[in-house]
Formats: sequence, structure tokens, C-alpha cells
Amino acid sequence: MKPVTACLRLPPDAPEGLAADLAERFAAEPLVAEVLVEEGGATGDLDRLLDRVRTPWLLVVAGDADPHPTALARMVEAGEGAALVYGDCVDLTEAGPRPRPLADCQPGSLEDRFDFGPLRLWSVAAARAAERLDGLEHHAFYDLRLAVQRAGLVRHLPEPLATVRPVDRRRSGERVFDYLTAARAREAEAERVLTHHLDRLGARLRPPFAPFEAAGDFPVEASVVIPVRNRVRTVLDAVDSALGQVADFPFNVLVVDNHSTDGTTELLARRGRGEPRLVHLRPDRRDLGIGGCWNLAAGAAAAGRYLVQLDSDDLYAGADTLARMVALLREERAGMAVGAYRLVDFDLREIPPGLVDHREWTPDNGPNNALRVGGLGAPRAFATELVRRHPFPNASYGEDYAVALRLSRTWRVGRLYEPVYLCRRWEDNSDADLDPFTRARYQHFKDRLRTLELAARRREAR
Repeated sequence: MKPVTACLRLPPDAPEGLAADLAERFAAEPLVAEVLVEEGGATGDLDRLLDRVRTPWLLVVAGDADPHPTALARMVEAGEGAALVYGDCVDLTEAGPRPRPLADCQPGSLEDRFDFGPLRLWSVAAARAAERLDGLEHHAFYDLRLAVQRAGLVRHLPEPLATVRPVDRRRSGERVFDYLTAARAREAEAERVLTHHLDRLGARLRPPFAPFEAAGDFPVEASVVIPVRNRVRTVLDAVDSALGQVADFPFNVLVVDNHSTDGTTELLARRGRGEPRLVHLRPDRRDLGIGGCWNLAAGAAAAGRYLVQLDSDDLYAGADTLARMVALLREERAGMAVGAYRLVDFDLREIPPGLVDHREWTPDNGPNNALRVGGLGAPRAFATELVRRHPFPNASYGEDYAVALRLSRTWRVGRLYEPVYLCRRWEDNSDADLDPFTRARYQHFKDRLRTLELAARRREAR
């Protein structure tokens, strides 16, 4: 086996002698041990690191990882013709070892926080030859990864290569908002890196974006859409929040009851007596995800000119939310509009990070940066005609993101940065505590949405 240089990223509290232990295990000569406080780093630091490496490969060990004895040999063997090799791992939890599969890196894997696991093997020659941006302070490795990704040189080994003691033991639902608390300078630099990448791919969108004039005859001006399945504890809160809206236009509430079995159906039937604005839709099919329920609502005869989202465990922050979202669509002549929301617990008490306003969005570059952050805000509102033209994927994760990407590719997106929505976080949220296999599947699906969107944007740019 060719000699390998190991670059060790060690946590500040790493056990004494860990670097020497890894060096002995890998029997790598010469060994360069670097302590990197956080992955990413400045351009200069990465340049100096690549300059001092004298071997074909560079291994980055992230965190308190215990690589398997054959991990390095497997990675080097699989790395022929690749620039970056990574593999799955096993997390040591209080309940015992827990496999953590990782998603394949595909063209749409564009988040700067994509999980590459604890072992990353870099081809030094490929890293040195990669086209990289100058002057980065935080995201030199993200820039390098996108550069080799453009060439299709990232390889995933779907096998556990190391055992890891996770430092972050929070549930998935508690980690999902971490990027919102990052320093603005870091986020702006990551956006710059991603925009450069899209430029090089020929997939960057440039303004102006087209206005959309909603036309046609509709029974009401707007419909609040609430897909629901088995939310007997919360659905009436959502329904009452929607029915309590005050607007100078007619509206209704479309509840798509996806074959609930916990009493939700009966509860909605009772609430709808004497309330003609509440339209209780029950699908004939039993294979609909949340996206399929949205398509059913959009195609219903009762659907209004605009559709405004409300999840079955959330509430509008005030009685003017619907009116403000519709006004935004009208005034901006937007195909889609997005608000800001406040995170609350089940009892509606604010929880960190509090306000989520997605101010990283800009009118000129927001549709590009949306490929990196994976979320836009809430509530989301759409021109019904566009949803009928570009339906949701029949899925229960990422379905709204897919529509947001498609509509923002062409039409204006209106933004409201004041909190008009209460996002309730509790144990029954769909992403409250995802197992590692589901997390990898969801990551793969969302990246596939981005991959398809990249291809469409490149076609349209020609």
C-alpha cells in the first residue's frame, strides 16, 4: 500500500496520545499531525497544509473516531481515480453501538453541512489541482469539496469504517435549526462558495425573475391548506387558527384528512357542522404523502386563487396572517410567498432559536442559495394555478422544498420577515427523532431534488 499522510482533526479534549495511537495503527510514514479546531478553515491554512504533504493521500479524522483496522486500506483501494473517499460509521450511544449510514454524495449534495462521517480520504494531487476560490476565511474545505464534486470525483463506501463517540447527543429535531444560529459572515461566505459553484456548472439563476398574474375564476380568493393524519391533539388548534383569520376577501379552509385512525376524522366532522368554510376532504387513495394531499387540495373544486400552508400541529401567529400573505402575493406579483415563524413548544412557549426569518434570502440570489440551506420559511403561499401546473412530489418530507425550488427558478418570491406563524415542536413532529437510516434516506431524497433542479437550470441556461 502506498504511504499515507494522516491529518488528524482532534477535538480540544481529545485523549492524550490519540494522534500517536492512530499513527501506529496506520503505520503511515511520514505522518503529519495537524490539530484543526473546526473543519472548513481559511484558504491560507488549506494551502499550507497541502504544501507540506509529501504523500499521495491525506486522511482527515474528524472527532473522537476509532477507525477500523482495515479502514485505510479499504479507502485507498476504493480511491483509485477519486478525489475524496468517505464511508459510513457506527455511533457509540448509551444504548450501545448504532450504525450510521450516510447518503451518497450526488450533484445535488450542496449543503455545506453534508455529513461525510469521521473519515475523509483526499487525493493530494486532486486537491492541489482543484480550481478553488481565494480569500476564504471559513469554508475552504467546502469550496474544495464542491470543486472535486463538479468533476464527479467523490466516492462513498457504504460500509462502517470507524466507531465514533458522538459529541452532539441531541435528537434530530433539535439539530435541524443549527445553521440558523451560525454567524452571518460564515453564512455569507458559504453562499459565495455555492454561487461560484453554480456559475461553474452553468446553473446560476440571475434576475429579474418573472412576475405572476393570478387569473381565472375561483370560488374564493384564498384557501388555507391543512394536510392531516392522526393529529387529534392539535388539529382543532390549527383549524380554529385558520377559521379565525380576518380578511376583506372570501376564504375557506381545506383539511385533507389522510385516513386518520385516532379520532381526527370524527373531530373534524363535528367541527365542520354549521361551518361552510371548513371543507373536509378525504382521499380515495391510501398511498398519498403530504405532497399528494396538497395536490388533492389544489385540484379541488373548492380551492381558492391562492393556497396558504398551515401544518396540523401549528398555528398562525395572529388573525392577520392570511391577509398579509395574500397581500404579499398580490403586491409583489409573486408566484410564491414565504413568511417567518417562531419556534414554540406544545404549550406555545418560545424555544430556541426563537424567530426563524431566513434573512439569508436576497431577491437577487435567494433562489440560488436555497439549494444550500434546504429551507425557506413558513407559512408558504402559492398561486393555485402554479401548483396545478407544477405539482408537489407525493412525499412526506421535502415536498414543499421541491415546489419552492421549481417556482423560484422562474417566478418572483415574496418574503415577509415578521413572525406570522407558530411552529410547534413536540414529540410527534415528523422529524422529532429520526433514526440514522431515515436521516440518510431523507438526505438522499432532498439531494435528489436538488440534482434534478440543477439539471433543469442548466438546460434552461443553454
